[in-house]
Amino acid sequence: MQNISFYQKPSLLRKYAQKIPAQARISIDMNSSAAISISHLGVHYRTQEALRDVNCIIKPGRLTGIFGPNGAGKSTLMKAILGLVPLTSGNVLYENKPLMQQLEKVAYVPQRSQIDWNYPATVWDVVMMGRVKKTGWLRSFSTVSRQIAKEALERVGMREYSDRPIGELSGGQQQRVFLARALTHQADIFCFDEPFVGIDQKTQTIIFEVFHELAAAKKIVLIVNHDLGESIAHFDDLILLNCELIATGSRQQVLIEKNLHRAYGGKVMYFAA
Repeated sequence: MQNISFYQKPSLLRKYAQKIPAQARISIDMNSSAAISISHLGVHYRTQEALRDVNCIIKPGRLTGIFGPNGAGKSTLMKAILGLVPLTSGNVLYENKPLMQQLEKVAYVPQRSQIDWNYPATVWDVVMMGRVKKTGWLRSFSTVSRQIAKEALERVGMREYSDRPIGELSGGQQQRVFLARALTHQADIFCFDEPFVGIDQKTQTIIFEVFHELAAAKKIVLIVNHDLGESIAHFDDLILLNCELIATGSRQQVLIEKNLHRAYGGKVMYFAA
């Protein structure tokens, strides 16, 4: 499958590509067109029911956000989709096959709190980890892999920090490095768990720009988030949870008073654009 750089893509990407310096344009493999289908998904932690009978479809080409109150099962749903926690019921399919059998097509960035920031690795080391699956363990990275990593770091504005230990960076800088690592996977499915926690406005802007670029390239982009403020206007589709599926669909369909009351148990203020 041919890689197409941003400046070669159709007009759908031009409004994003125009913002990117020529040297920072990364390559995206335009080969993803299938949705993720989630059917009757359930998860238990010992005797506690974390998720019950969740049914939804996650479409390519759209930013999909998983929202809900604390303890609603947002991160659990993402982990269940990726096989990181066992299902007690249901299945998750991609291209009519279990997604767990196709994890090489997935790039996943966990919550920052789950990452050991004291691990002795540089920014370059972390980003190159995204090329290990395609390269193979204990094999040298190719010139192509190194170029992909350089372009990814350039795209998120972190190229000059390549030799910096990851633990010395700010929260926003660390999140940008892990976004760059995700980009080097050249995946079809991108999953991010709470990527906007503890970051600066510049980083949030860069992250959303990249998310929109991925969606425009027909990738699946799934994001766990909790903020019902202005940032919610970036999302095309929402999955609203509170241990069960409250609503799923376009942002306009989901963000109605009845659904929000069921999810949050009271009147909720949110950004309505």
